[in-house]
Amino acid sequence: MDREILAAVAAEEPAMTQLLAELVAAPTLLGDEAPGQAVMRRAFAGLGLEPFAVPLDPAALERHPAGAPFGWDVAGKANVLADWRPAGAADGRSLILNGHIDVVSPEPRSLWTEDPYGARVDGEWMYGRGAGDMKAGLAAIVGTVRGLQRLGLTPRAPVQLQSVVEEECTGNGALACVLAGHTADAAILTEPTGGAIWNAQVGVLWFQVRVLGAPAHAGGLSGGGDNAIEASYAVIAALRDLEAELNAAPPPLYADHPHPINLNVGMIRGGDWPSTVAGECVTHCRLALYPGEHVATLRERVEQTVAAVGHRAEVRYEGFQCQGYELAQDAPLITGLADAAARVTGSAPPLFASTATTDARTFQLHGDTPAVCFGPVSEGEHAIDERVHLPSVTSTAQAIALFIADWCGVSDAPSGPSVG
Repeated sequence: MDREILAAVAAEEPAMTQLLAELVAAPTLLGDEAPGQAVMRRAFAGLGLEPFAVPLDPAALERHPAGAPFGWDVAGKANVLADWRPAGAADGRSLILNGHIDVVSPEPRSLWTEDPYGARVDGEWMYGRGAGDMKAGLAAIVGTVRGLQRLGLTPRAPVQLQSVVEEECTGNGALACVLAGHTADAAILTEPTGGAIWNAQVGVLWFQVRVLGAPAHAGGLSGGGDNAIEASYAVIAALRDLEAELNAAPPPLYADHPHPINLNVGMIRGGDWPSTVAGECVTHCRLALYPGEHVATLRERVEQTVAAVGHRAEVRYEGFQCQGYELAQDAPLITGLADAAARVTGSAPPLFASTATTDARTFQLHGDTPAVCFGPVSEGEHAIDERVHLPSVTSTAQAIALFIADWCGVSDAPSGPSVG
């Protein structure tokens, strides 16, 4: 059975590459995810399934403790899901296969070798924004199912396919799925893990620091003023000191990481005229926290740090406000997936505690669904000339197909109704 499954999934490699190229060509930035979701809807329908939408409900997200604050319109925005069901009563364990459709900006585009949405293939690599993070994972999910269907196999427990939005900024897409009741006995998120199993990750807090100065003529005609941009330097320096404190004594899970907690100064906007002393400056930051720690505690530390600088400043929040998580190394999901992956590559995949966050935390912490990340080899995620190793997309799909056969069980009976 293993040999047949591996061969059937391998035969889907051209189709996975084609699907990935279509996905990369869709520039699915925040607020423009619909073209990519249309591609995924067609891909799910091509499996003989019936795709359905799970929209983002602003009120429900705002009420839930895990809902991240957002200041943009989510009207009409939706996740695309499809259920692959057994013909009769389920007698295996259910599974969610999840990927996100949204990508970060490729700017500055002038630094790219070629068009960031061109899906250029060079040897065994495909280049493009989102090729690795994580549209290749979505292609692998579809290839997994197509490979099993090629053999006439169907799962003996429900397998749900998910293409979600807003993984890169809030996690509210995955949370909307959980709030709609879409949970399972396990979830695999096909993030680009390089073949490792990510069983732990940090939490993340996004915040803005607004510093007020005193505008004045740059020539000193109306007094010296107080430059808000320059005052922000001291705020950033104080936050760097906080970052150092957070890295001073990492828990055992992160003891081998040289710098697990990272502060990123991601955006800055200040002033309004070259000859006017800047009266306002807003700095957008990202900071992490260890699994088991609380977002409220980190928010308090950030606010105290900013207040201690002594400038007129306030901290605002929009985007990620999420905890980290850890799944025990001996959890059945991990041991089962590791065994399946080893049957593809010949060696068990390593476990890794990530210094980034993913939607896995949402299923684990809020959906009572054990979750891990497992996916292909990629380079340059969020960077210039992002790329994914195409053979690793196939090996990812092969491992997940074997896992489905073990975890859910498979039969050669026709699948049941797939309406969500």
